[in-house]
This record gives sequence, C-alpha cells and structure tokens, in this order.
Amino acid sequence: MSLIDGHLVLVGLPGAGKSIIGRVVARQLRRPFLDFDAEIERRVRCTVAQYFARSGEAAFRELELLLTRELATAAPMVLAPGGGWVTNPGVMQLLRPPGRIVYLRVSPQEAMRRIARSRHVRPLLQEADPEAKMRELWTARSALYEEADAVVDVERLTSQQVTDSVVKLAHGATPGIG
Repeated sequence: MSLIDGHLVLVGLPGAGKSIIGRVVARQLRRPFLDFDAEIERRVRCTVAQYFARSGEAAFRELELLLTRELATAAPMVLAPGGGWVTNPGVMQLLRPPGRIVYLRVSPQEAMRRIARSRHVRPLLQEADPEAKMRELWTARSALYEEADAVVDVERLTSQQVTDSVVKLAHGATPGIG
C-alpha cells in the first residue's frame, strides 16, 4: 500500500496528542514532522503564550494561515497545527487534496486531564475556569474537526493503537478507525 502524496495533518483539541503521536507517526513514515506552535515560536522568537499576550489570538491565527500557505507547496510531512487552526476559514482546503486530515477525537474532560499533566502553557486556557473554556472550545470547533478525512478516537485506544491507526490512514486505509 502506498503512502498518500500530501501532508498528513493531525487536528483536535489541545491535549489530544497531536504533537506526541505526530512525532512517532513521522518517524514510522520516514517523513519530517512539523509542530506549528514550535515553528511559530521559532519565527517570532517567543512562546505562543507570550505572543498571544502581546499580539492576540487573531494575529496568531494569521501566522498559522501564513505557515499553512507556505506548507501547501512543501514536500509531504506530518503536521500538528494548534487546536484552533481549523477555525481559519478555508485552511484545510489549502492542504487537501492530496493531503489527508485526521481528527484525534478526545472529550474536553480527557483533554483537561492530559493537559493537567503537561508543563506546556495553553494560552486559551489561562482563565479562572479552564474546564469551562475547554468545553467552549470543543463546542465551537467540533463540527470543524469532524470535517477531517478520518477520525481516530484517542480515548478508546492505547498510544500504540492510535499511532498504528494514523499510519494506516496515511497509507490510504478507510477512514473512521477508532
């Protein structure tokens, strides 16, 4: 089975595992991996949290859109954009076809549980009630995530099963695993 010609893009809520799974999948597929947040931090020379505080969410989303436009003509990679990347109108269409978008589905509750174990600062969750904010993000974004080419339910699978499912999808397997 041959590998898809375009990028493999992992989308989902913060805490879904896009970066962790993406790195492993990229190694298995022998493709470069690009974490949007890390690349944007490199370019703006500050953390995403600092950039949000200084310039706001709209400016950050514009950086994501510009990066996506650059990547549209780049050699195939495994990409992990931020959780709000899907809110940029038309952004998914910039990468597909031939790219394939995979939604790593996780509940807001599980996402919060995972984030609680992380040292990574999530700017949109820096509020008095981060769990309420996570539910709000899920409500606002879930329909956009569902526009992905495939869905992997990361709560019901081990990390290895998620990785295996995403690798199969990269090889053209039928969507809807998980």
